[in-house]
Amino acid sequence: MNDDYPGRPKLLKGALIEFSKRFIVPVPNIIIFQYNPETMVRKLETWYSGGQEGGQGGNSEPVNAQPHDPPETFDLTLEFDAADDLDNPVNQGIAIVAGVSNRIAALEMLLYPEEEAGGLLGSAVGALAGAAGGAAGITSNAKPVPRGKVPDLLFCWGPSRIVPVRLTSFSVEEQAYSPQLSPIRAKVTVGLKILQPRNLPCSKEVSSELLKTSYNIYKKVKQGLAASNMVGQSADAIMGMLPI
Repeated sequence: MNDDYPGRPKLLKGALIEFSKRFIVPVPNIIIFQYNPETMVRKLETWYSGGQEGGQGGNSEPVNAQPHDPPETFDLTLEFDAADDLDNPVNQGIAIVAGVSNRIAALEMLLYPEEEAGGLLGSAVGALAGAAGGAAGITSNAKPVPRGKVPDLLFCWGPSRIVPVRLTSFSVEEQAYSPQLSPIRAKVTVGLKILQPRNLPCSKEVSSELLKTSYNIYKKVKQGLAASNMVGQSADAIMGMLPI
């Protein structure tokens, strides 16, 4: 099939967008999936009268009164292969040295808290300065940079599913190695929990407002899909299901 055929649908790739202060340039860090996972498990939790999700409260019976939207999670596995990069002149050098380690590291950093100032480069410069001062016998009285919060994330899975999330689980299966023992194939299994507006900090930052807006749009899309299902049902079909 000709890939240039005008009627061919464009393949959209899933991605995680990080809004972080660890980089010097204040732009989102977009981590595009090399391959879209073939399956994804979604879970919604029922509210229990004990005040906690998942039946952890004093009463194990679900109730009708519910103070907020049900918690929702995604579980998916991402596959990485350095073969594509080895054929790409732009990324070939990194692939030869690191394999897919850079892709895995980009995901791992989403679990680490941000530094308050200076970001990754500031930390590297500070470490070098400390090493140089120690070699010269100079003692520094500088206090360590306080640790911050984990970065804000958007999970992008098509135009109708862009939601704020937080990583809740992370595991890596390295499957093959280069002669330098860098992984050249790997599977990364991640768990994502959708953050509702009540879970997001009260902040006037653009990223915070974007996260809240994306959740509200995601919920509106769900409501619209549910409404379209009701419209598609004929009155005769509904009456035929009633025991009268």
